[in-house]
Amino acid sequence: MIQYILECIAFQLVFLVIYDFFLKRETFFQWNRVYLLATFAASLALPWVEIEAFKNEAPVLLGYSEYLWNLQPTAIVGVGTAPAAMEITWLIVLFFIGCGMAVIAFVVKLWRLRTLKLTGKVQVYRDHRRILIPQSNVAFSFLKSIFLGENFSRKETESIVAHEMVHIRQWHTLDLLFFEVVRIVFWFNPLVYVYQNRLTELHEFIADAQVPKQERQEHCEMLLSQAFEVRNFSFINPFFKSTLIKKRIVMLQKSKSKKIWQLKYLVLVPLVLGMLFYTSCESEANSKENLEATPLKSNMVPFSELDAVPIFPGCENSEDKRACFNQKIMEHISKNFNYPEEALEKNIEGKVSVLFTINTEGSIVNIENRGPHPLLEEEVEGIISKLPKMQPGLKDGKTVNIPYSIPVIFQLDGTSAQTIRANKALESNAIPFGEVDEVPVFPGCENATDSRACFNENIMRHISKNFSYPQEAQDRGIQGRVSALFTISKEGNVENIAMRGPDKLLEDEVERILKRLPVMKPGKNGVEEVAVAYSIPVNFKLE
Repeated sequence: MIQYILECIAFQLVFLVIYDFFLKRETFFQWNRVYLLATFAASLALPWVEIEAFKNEAPVLLGYSEYLWNLQPTAIVGVGTAPAAMEITWLIVLFFIGCGMAVIAFVVKLWRLRTLKLTGKVQVYRDHRRILIPQSNVAFSFLKSIFLGENFSRKETESIVAHEMVHIRQWHTLDLLFFEVVRIVFWFNPLVYVYQNRLTELHEFIADAQVPKQERQEHCEMLLSQAFEVRNFSFINPFFKSTLIKKRIVMLQKSKSKKIWQLKYLVLVPLVLGMLFYTSCESEANSKENLEATPLKSNMVPFSELDAVPIFPGCENSEDKRACFNQKIMEHISKNFNYPEEALEKNIEGKVSVLFTINTEGSIVNIENRGPHPLLEEEVEGIISKLPKMQPGLKDGKTVNIPYSIPVIFQLDGTSAQTIRANKALESNAIPFGEVDEVPVFPGCENATDSRACFNENIMRHISKNFSYPQEAQDRGIQGRVSALFTISKEGNVENIAMRGPDKLLEDEVERILKRLPVMKPGKNGVEEVAVAYSIPVNFKLE
């Protein structure tokens, strides 16, 4: 939500800068009115808009840049028990206090307006009401009512009424009331007040533009000669307002802008397209939940490109040291995992993406992580810092620095992809994907140098290609993570599909996708063909 608010304010600032520097001094008053109303509405809507053609990544899979992916698709899941009570933070309290004060201020203004109406004499005309205020020089309109002091001469009254009738016919009060209501919710946003101020002065320009040329001099003199008596209502159109008098006189004497300058409004086209591109390209890879892709240093080699991976203590005699390394990392995290008590109390959950380097001495250095809260990030950093020293990895016979990444999931709903995997594997006698000697061969991976990496890549590509967010789930606001487990049988078929997710609609969609997986060449343990258990998380996220 904070990101949404910041984006709204940023878009509003850009729109206002364009208005003040390019459009404000032109006499296209109606165009400018539409501009102010439309751009404010656009600033509220644009952060939610995503154009599919602008997206650079499928939204359903949370992943890393290719050189960071460690070819182990199963996330480490930490499970905690959420407290029943919903936490109310001081920011929420402050927000509602501000909204309450804004509502009170609005009601007070309406009450003062009603009191003023009760003190005046009401005259009803065909297209408006006129409230005459005794012994006053007040002059403004509100909806279909014109509040007018009795101290004006007949000629001045006619001029003021003609001016205010423009406001009434064009429903200018509704523009200002709209911003008055918006101010209740966005009381903390100063640009809402700027928008309302710009619209107020624009309304006066529109009404003044109706004054015949031969009467404009007298109109200017009347503006200057009056003792200003302005009521402090932000949702009215005051005739006499000292801060606007000079601007109105200047605009009255200004020549009409040439129509060619209407082309200035075309600047909105690339501007809005740029904003749409920005909002649409906010993919998972660039979100706070994932590590940013940064260039590898010259002496760093991706985990998937090593000739010899680092040897985790206990993996010295393992036939597949890569699989053993991955397994030991997961076991280490699971063993040392502890859900922070404060995070449980605050109902904090989510994914922490951690990246660290195994240097040329086999030590763990440069731990970086990104997650939803510092409490979770600190827990993961503490776990990773406890990793033992290893035998360093090799590339071309030389020890190298190796970046390694893994996601750690903190969740409070009792769902665990690892639990599903373990139970299902025991039931079907399937061997976990990370432990099998030869993984199943996905069609097209027959000649791949690393069949394990090719398999993972094609599984993710298949899910992205066939993914469709259920419309009913979107309508009901259902989102979350579906942990899926399936078995690739000895015949290469996908069987025993099991899922755990926030709703059956999402689970059914994942099952539909997985059932469309092609027949594969089965995996092997030694020379024997075996069933292989494979798990993958699929995230459904509403933008």
